[in-house]
Amino acid sequence: MLSLLVLSLPRVPVLAVLLSGTFVQLMSVTVMQVAVPDIRRDLAAGPGVGQLVLAGYTLTFACSLITSARLGDRFGYRRLFVLGMAVFALASVAGVVAPGAGVLVTARLVQGLGSGLMAPQILSIIQLTVPSARRPRAMAYYGATMAAASLAGPVLGGILLDLDPFGLGWRAALALTVPVAVAALACSYVLPPGPGRSERPGPAARIDPVGVALSLSGLFLLVLPLTLGADLGWPVWVWLSLGASVLLLAVFAVSQRRLPHPLVHPSALAGRTARWGIGAVLLFNAAVPSFTLLLSLHLQGALAMNPLHTALTITWYAVGALVGSAVSEVAARRWGTAVLVVCAGALAVVCALAAVTIGVPGPALWLVLAAGGIAFGAFTASAFSLVLAKVPATATSSVSGLLPTAQQLGGTIGVTLAGVVYAAPAVDPSAAFTHAMVYESAVFALAAAATAVLWFGRAPATSGRPGAPSSAVRCSTT
Repeated sequence: MLSLLVLSLPRVPVLAVLLSGTFVQLMSVTVMQVAVPDIRRDLAAGPGVGQLVLAGYTLTFACSLITSARLGDRFGYRRLFVLGMAVFALASVAGVVAPGAGVLVTARLVQGLGSGLMAPQILSIIQLTVPSARRPRAMAYYGATMAAASLAGPVLGGILLDLDPFGLGWRAALALTVPVAVAALACSYVLPPGPGRSERPGPAARIDPVGVALSLSGLFLLVLPLTLGADLGWPVWVWLSLGASVLLLAVFAVSQRRLPHPLVHPSALAGRTARWGIGAVLLFNAAVPSFTLLLSLHLQGALAMNPLHTALTITWYAVGALVGSAVSEVAARRWGTAVLVVCAGALAVVCALAAVTIGVPGPALWLVLAAGGIAFGAFTASAFSLVLAKVPATATSSVSGLLPTAQQLGGTIGVTLAGVVYAAPAVDPSAAFTHAMVYESAVFALAAAATAVLWFGRAPATSGRPGAPSSAVRCSTT
């Protein structure tokens, strides 16, 4: 499936390798969502282990992105991509053969670190190798790959858990990403090295240890309590951790303006498009992962669907995302930021309709999910293309780290808040999903408002064309 996504692109080997990294990163999340019950049963583990299998990956992934982007600038994008993919592959194998819960959780933590090392390099290399006029198409395929991973993870995981080949159970589902990772490593020689130590000697290439320490610790103290707090009953340490994270991240933001070698380039957030675009991505992703997760929980819980039937129902959302990614280039060129506003608003409507149709799964729900997927695919590809098109070449790697960080933080915050709404004691269980959809609709509406700021503040000549050439954008075709 992945090869079909990149078949018609220029520089097929480069983009195929890059998109394989995106594919394994996201598939590692979706496939484990359906495998957790079997993991707990097989390893005789409690609910905390199941949560750590999912949250551990997200924790190290989200925390390492900003630092990894700067490391790519310092040592070369290809080096960091290869290192990240190798770490990911080895951790995946360790998880497959894990004899107990402790080894599996550790493997997932390392696997998330590998993904974090890879993710910013993917966007940086796309900026480096794809001419500006073709970047919207590359980002459309980037979005389509995310949709394909979302589709393949639960469906293939459900099939493997149902068939149980060779008695491997959940281990077969976890092993799905290993062949893709190995193939990407074998083909990684086609990637351009990007800036590295030999090309950028001297003090300007230094990495500030203060910024690294502040960002890593601040993000860790933010993501950890958000992922575990609800299951633990929100103990005092969770609130202390959240307070400390706000303080550390505030100090980090201030330090980036004062340090001689900041982790985030000063021009990364200088432009209106970058600031509001990254904010819109965070808001949008505060609703998307939680929407599919809540839908899965409700279908398997209240409606007693089996995992495979649930995965096939949610597949309509992923198929729609593929379609939305495919049309995003044309839509972005024609309507620009208006596409983002419409897509975010459309998903708010989809959530409301889902709450109405959820009681009778069938064609009506499938159409609603497909429409939501189309909006998701078009928004993601267009937003990334719009933000990256307006970024100076010197800040490419910084924004390449900030965009996926916004995605991951938004998803973590959204899953936490939506889960609180869904499981609120005062909410009638039969109406829990409807109440959660009210939260989802509100967040999508906020995302639409954030993108509307970009829409109404656009420059007349170039606002509607995120792929249009810009003197500030690196247009290398090497």
